[in-house]
Amino acid sequence: MAVSYQLVIDCASPELLARFWAEALHYVLAPPPPGFGSWDDFYRSVGVPEEELGGGPDRIEDPDGEGPPIWFQVVPEKKSVKNRLHLDVNASGGRGSALATRRERVEAEATRLISLGATRRHTVDEEGLDHYAVALTDPEGNEFDVY
Repeated sequence: MAVSYQLVIDCASPELLARFWAEALHYVLAPPPPGFGSWDDFYRSVGVPEEELGGGPDRIEDPDGEGPPIWFQVVPEKKSVKNRLHLDVNASGGRGSALATRRERVEAEATRLISLGATRRHTVDEEGLDHYAVALTDPEGNEFDVY
């Protein structure tokens, strides 16, 4: 039996990344648990020190309840090496469509994500390869791919 989980992404600016990834993944900002007016109220209830509060929305969730919730956790150190885990955003529609169609869809999604604050790194488009992808980074430099 599968277990439930949340994905945790270490960051410096949780609200910035929560808002970016909510838009990128078509997620929504997660409301605080029942009985709490804000996430800060909840964090206080579990003993988080006051100086660690006030970072704004830091959690997102799939409005359809299918994808995992994601928490953007503040950490003191900056990102310094390549991610060991990254997200792949499927925008192409899969191999049931022609490569040219998939390429257009991936480019359209990459353009949308760049308008939200992503940065383009490179494109995977090799002759003879039935695959097209764009490698990007989010606003804090975390790598991800659109394919």
